[in-house]
Amino acid sequence: MRRHIPSTQALACFEAAGRHESYTRAAQELALTQSAVSRQILALEEQLGVQLFRRTRHGVTLTEAGRHYSKQVARWLQGLERDTLDVMAHQGHGGSLSLAAVPTFATRWLIPRLPQLAREHPDIVVHIETRTRPFLFSDTGFDAALYAGTEEQVANWPGVHVRMLMQEDVVPVCSPRLLEQSVPRARGRAHQPVAPATIARMPLLQQSTRPYGWQQWFHAMEVDAPRALDGPRYELFSMLAVAATMGLGVALMPPMLIEAEMERGDLVIACDRLLQGERAYYLVTPAQPAAPVLTAFGDWLARMAGDPQLP
Repeated sequence: MRRHIPSTQALACFEAAGRHESYTRAAQELALTQSAVSRQILALEEQLGVQLFRRTRHGVTLTEAGRHYSKQVARWLQGLERDTLDVMAHQGHGGSLSLAAVPTFATRWLIPRLPQLAREHPDIVVHIETRTRPFLFSDTGFDAALYAGTEEQVANWPGVHVRMLMQEDVVPVCSPRLLEQSVPRARGRAHQPVAPATIARMPLLQQSTRPYGWQQWFHAMEVDAPRALDGPRYELFSMLAVAATMGLGVALMPPMLIEAEMERGDLVIACDRLLQGERAYYLVTPAQPAAPVLTAFGDWLARMAGDPQLP
């Protein structure tokens, strides 16, 4: 018997009263009387042996212990409501996944492929929130994470199972207009890739989170590039893509993140010499055995990423 789990009614009253710091407003929200809310919270305090509210002339305020407990209870109630709605929506079939993901990869690679997931697995629903750093799954409601990082970083993520999806290879890209202006050619050949030495003479766009990216690329190409660190800096790949599309310079980008721009012709490959980056994209899940819905999603994701081990 779980003797230390309070009733859901008591927790709902406490969470609402804590959010409003008012028994009256909590009662209005929950369609209860103020005295009923007060009785539920008093019973909860007696069960815990901890004072959760201080009574004042103007109402109530949370104690330090109450403030901490309120955050935990709110998260638990939200998760319970989400899971309940999920069961009601799917009637025991399929299910939903709460996915933490790096924003650019989610927006530019994953979401455009979700219609295919819907066709192949119509009972799977994926909810996505942004996370860029490792976290403890036990402290969140996430079922999995799409993480971009180094092999060392994922190796130091405790209590997880890691599946590499793809390397973050980068290649110089720019607008066709900039390539035509920078490299005069015969008509009809303006969009052909140029040599690395030519890229060194073009305006470069930098990524602030990878300040030595161009320097590493030119070093790998064995090209002297005194201006490898010059140029405007942007934090996100999505910013770089827009800046490159506007003709501001050449960007070092993973092709998988600019598929739409490449298809429209807004960006072209300026030099076809790829450089394998230090980072890769991983599917990270809790170490315990995965639920069937998570296994199906992971296999589909790996297939989309070109996992050679899958049919």
